[in-house]
Amino acid sequence: MDERNSLFSSRGQQRAPGLPGRQVQRNPGGPLPDGGAYGSSRPQPSPAMPPRPGYDSPGGYGNYGAPSAPPPHQRTPSGYAEKPPPSPARGRPVPLRLMKIQDKTLQDRYIFGNVCAVSPNDFPPSRDGTDIYIRLTGSMMRGDYVVTARPTQGFPDNCISMSDPQRTWCGIGMLDEVMGEVFDPFRTGSPPYVGSMDVEIGFASTKKISDTQYDQDKLAEIFVGNFQNQIFSPGQRILMDVSNVPLLIKVKTITLVDLTKPGDAPTRSDGGARGILTNQTGINFYKDASSPIKLKGSTKRAAANAIIAPDFKFEDMGIGGLDSEFSTIFRRAFASRIFPPGLIEKLGIMHVKGMLLYGPPGTGKTLIARQIGKMLNAREPKIINGPEVLNKFVGQSEENIRKLFADAEKEYKEKGDESGLHIIIFDELDAVCKQRGSGAGGGTGVGDSVVNQLLSKLDGVDQLNNILLIGMTNRKDMIDDALLRPGRLEVQIEISLPDEFGRQQILKIHTAKMKENKVMQEDVDTAELAAMTKNFSGAEIAGLVKSATSFAFNRHIKVGTMAGVSEDVTNMKVNREDFFNALAEVKPAFGVSDEELDEAIVYGIVHFSPLIQTIISNGMTYVENVRQAERLKRMSVLFHGPPGSGKTALAAHIAMKSEFPFIKLVTPQALVGFRDEVGKKDYLHKVFTDAYKSPLSILILDNIERLIEWNPVGPRLSNTILQALLTLLQAPPPKGHRLLILATTSQRGVMEQLDMTSAFDREIPVPAVRDLHELSSVLKEANAFDSPADVNEALNAIQEYSNSQQVGVGIKTVLTIAESARLAGSEPGQWFAEQLGEQIQRNNPRM
Repeated sequence: MDERNSLFSSRGQQRAPGLPGRQVQRNPGGPLPDGGAYGSSRPQPSPAMPPRPGYDSPGGYGNYGAPSAPPPHQRTPSGYAEKPPPSPARGRPVPLRLMKIQDKTLQDRYIFGNVCAVSPNDFPPSRDGTDIYIRLTGSMMRGDYVVTARPTQGFPDNCISMSDPQRTWCGIGMLDEVMGEVFDPFRTGSPPYVGSMDVEIGFASTKKISDTQYDQDKLAEIFVGNFQNQIFSPGQRILMDVSNVPLLIKVKTITLVDLTKPGDAPTRSDGGARGILTNQTGINFYKDASSPIKLKGSTKRAAANAIIAPDFKFEDMGIGGLDSEFSTIFRRAFASRIFPPGLIEKLGIMHVKGMLLYGPPGTGKTLIARQIGKMLNAREPKIINGPEVLNKFVGQSEENIRKLFADAEKEYKEKGDESGLHIIIFDELDAVCKQRGSGAGGGTGVGDSVVNQLLSKLDGVDQLNNILLIGMTNRKDMIDDALLRPGRLEVQIEISLPDEFGRQQILKIHTAKMKENKVMQEDVDTAELAAMTKNFSGAEIAGLVKSATSFAFNRHIKVGTMAGVSEDVTNMKVNREDFFNALAEVKPAFGVSDEELDEAIVYGIVHFSPLIQTIISNGMTYVENVRQAERLKRMSVLFHGPPGSGKTALAAHIAMKSEFPFIKLVTPQALVGFRDEVGKKDYLHKVFTDAYKSPLSILILDNIERLIEWNPVGPRLSNTILQALLTLLQAPPPKGHRLLILATTSQRGVMEQLDMTSAFDREIPVPAVRDLHELSSVLKEANAFDSPADVNEALNAIQEYSNSQQVGVGIKTVLTIAESARLAGSEPGQWFAEQLGEQIQRNNPRM
């Protein structure tokens, strides 16, 4: 027996090289009169044929998944006979016309066995008496078709019997004549075996249906048992009996393999190719959309297409710093889709149908959504921008939403839980899914209608389990609450600013080609740059790299022209200095505003009193509490003291020493441009919201009495801003975020009257320059005068004016007067004493 024939041990048993043979019993279908109604009664044994054990006995013929004996021509005393592939008969094509089998029982057996009867005179039987393959051609046919035939004694010459499904598949009428010849699948050059096949299944008759759920594993066992060793091709139609219910099966696609060459890759075919069904073939059943049949998911095999691409790597996506976010996305949205549908059905759960990615601009939300397609072994995602949904015509906006889900609905009706995953990426979701009743859509109600349509598609009466909607927004607070509940956009993942490790990953991604092509100097250290780019988003890091390359380009531009390029441009390399220049040019939208903080400490910190060091030490203690304490995630500190005492400078100094990635200074000047209280309140809310986008943040609320518009006469204050500040000061930050609030005021008494002091966890008094001794320390440390004589002259003059050692003036006022005195003329000490003496009298009228 040659290698090809050794693959077969019997009609019902086949071995693949390296795989143990598995015996699969035949289970031929029930009766079906040719051309009559499907589902007629069970056949009785012919008088000329004795009853067959397992075939015609109770529990044998046609029972759902029950084993049955092989047909007589295959039985031997020891069981199955060795069966080589059919041996082709010699001869020319034979003209054939259609003829019915007269024996009713034999007719039903052939119809449900997908076998055609032919005359032994036209097609001699194979040496072992098994079925043969016949290729049919004809003028009325659109191609050639291969059927499995059985030479039958007594059947007329030049005739062939074919069932209705077979004639429909081949396109043959009852009066048509065709040409038939023996077909050898091993001489075609294509892989001869079917590795897997996708078939569509439904009831063959509208009168003979069942409410039973058909187990796909059992259906596959029956299918292989009935039709093993037969040839199949896409488009073929077969009848199969299961518990006396005829089922119609349509072959959709097949994957061909050569079992004699295990290393060969399978070849998928939607038409044209054909192959032999073996006991190693995987059968994937899909529901006929027009049939009420119910399929039960397989628990033995995974989904038809594994959802995660086998060669997927995160680094190939070009996204860095989001490992934990991707882990959450995979666990919540895709993990359940890897397992077989039958197991998910046992758990009684639905797949996640929607997720929301939110966070600051430029952090990679859209990039993540677009790149998810690379990690999936599925169709390309549909991508739509929120504003594109809206349309000026009535009802068109809602129609645009329905179109997004049309393909998923159609496939789910056809395949049920075996349907492939449909991904819809919805960018700028807040543009069309605002809170209902908020007036979005220009007062026409279009915004509300779009939200309602989206809600019904995600989790309406007709539920879909084959969709995944990925929404993206910078304003999660604007999205309707109903969209965020479980069953809709239930997975909500914040894509925040990357940490230092993430920034280093992003820098490596954006400089990978530079390193690969050796156009980046070795002195560029991505770890160093990552430490210097606090609060940079992914987009801003990309902008940093572009800026650095622009400085490198600039070195190779000819002097005196902007269009000429120097001859040594081929030696251009981006170096460390280029990145440092780029750091001075590209600033993060969320982060430390160095200019504002430097302006607040323009005179530096002067340690004129031991209390100054104590204030700084206490402030840094609070910084470390917020940074490290397990339960303390928010703290507010109030700096109070006389005007000009350096409260803002000390708060800014502590904030800069903290090295927190986000530091924001809020001054009364920032609120001047707003026309009403609502705009000012929204601005303050946005400041706190921005602070929550960073894991560690400091907010400095300078001159808080001016922020609430305190006035001793007339309208005393803005109650709207006051209540907003009180709420924001005491609101806990989101999970994973920590916030330190430093506020300054020169009116602590007013704060106490307004009950604002209770909103702060700690208070730090900031003193003024109390006496001449401290004033001397200020003038000397700040180098206010050119010579010590000028300092002594100024101190003596002040004592004469005030007739006291007491000063009581803020250090900022002292330093400002000293700065002016240096430009006053020939006697700076005298001028300084006069100006400061007036200030002392103003602050201490009783002196």
